[in-house]
Amino acid sequence: MKQILLTNDDGFDAIGLKALVEALSPLAKIIVVAPAKNKSACGHSLTLDRPLKLDCVRDDYYKIDDGTPTDCVFISLNNLFKEGYKPDLIVSGINIGANMGEDITYSGTAAGAMEAVLQGVPAIAISQVCKDRCQDIKNGWDFALAKKTIANIVEKIFQGEFPLKERRFLNINIPPIKEEECNGIKITKAGHREYGNDTHRHYNPRGEEFYWIGLHPLIWQASEDKSCDFEAIKDNYVSITPVKLDLTSYEEMDKLDIWLKKGEK
Repeated sequence: MKQILLTNDDGFDAIGLKALVEALSPLAKIIVVAPAKNKSACGHSLTLDRPLKLDCVRDDYYKIDDGTPTDCVFISLNNLFKEGYKPDLIVSGINIGANMGEDITYSGTAAGAMEAVLQGVPAIAISQVCKDRCQDIKNGWDFALAKKTIANIVEKIFQGEFPLKERRFLNINIPPIKEEECNGIKITKAGHREYGNDTHRHYNPRGEEFYWIGLHPLIWQASEDKSCDFEAIKDNYVSITPVKLDLTSYEEMDKLDIWLKKGEK
């Protein structure tokens, strides 16, 4: 029987994670290891300054106190599976909120998939884009489109093979619409997001200053061929972006070499 390891960055009891379990349980044995609390925007961080406790919530369902998604994947692969064995797939999500463009580098959801492929396990990150994060959750978002999409993709992988080379993962974003409103799936590139400075300064009762970092609106630079993830979501398509961990800007290497040697005798 196939085995799938699940994690996320919204916490072990997140509704998106529960939806992911429901979607994939018919396809494989599911093992869940997730942070004990929300770790959104923690990036690909690994905890090195303190010990981490792996708590069993129920059979094949674990949480790690103050752990990151990267911690969850790393500890799981080295402690929950017999030596020489790994899960067939790792899926991180379903995240509440988008993970598109440069936000992939902030994302704890994407980081879970990053760690998976670093460890040699095929991986998918999946996120549910929201029009109104709080209101969507309050109204009981059903995740129907996300569940159908991830089940179909995983089934396709298990019937054939993972479509990417090593150290690459699939980053899936689901538009904030009902299943019947979806126009299909688009293979996209990561878009170019425009960022603002949404910080809020406050003071506690002792007069000490502190800051809250807010949420930025999804504003991006349009691409001429409308091939980026933001535009696919805007047009009611599921976006699937192949992501690789090699961040080298190859087209700049020769230019950088010329610049470095300029003026040398």
